[in-house]
Amino acid sequence: MATNTAPNRPTRSSNRPAGRKSIANNRKAYHDYSILDTYEAGIALTGTEVKSLRAGRASLVDGFATVSENELWLRNVHIAEYAEGTWTNHAPRRPRKLLMHRLEIDKVAARLREGGLALVPLSLYFTDGRVKVELGLARGKKEYDKRQTMAKRDANREIERYAGRRSKGMTD
Repeated sequence: MATNTAPNRPTRSSNRPAGRKSIANNRKAYHDYSILDTYEAGIALTGTEVKSLRAGRASLVDGFATVSENELWLRNVHIAEYAEGTWTNHAPRRPRKLLMHRLEIDKVAARLREGGLALVPLSLYFTDGRVKVELGLARGKKEYDKRQTMAKRDANREIERYAGRRSKGMTD
């Protein structure tokens, strides 16, 4: 009986980087919305869009996702035109198809139909060479909720600052 003595070979191709590399984050979404649930989806992109994303040229600020005809679409996300692109360049704010399993799309669509919820992009990143977007199922915050969140964050910061001074023996 022969044994396999060949070294373990990685399953991914060697020209793709491993791990997660962040492209863009939507910090404004956490300020404007309460995030109830998150989902990960792939994006159908053109070549110049991927090259532009590798240069880190994207903005998620006004973006949102919609479900139309049992497909998920990312709208109003700005991916800048590729600087070295020619006539094959893409439109910066074109709708982009999101890639998720059918059952996941159906679940998201059912939750969106409940009302008062939106699907917003939270981050855009590379995972093993593929572009992914993290979507958040979100409910809009009222103005007083935003102020309350900011007040809590400031209070926690003050507590941390005071605790840091106190541990160093620098009390007021």
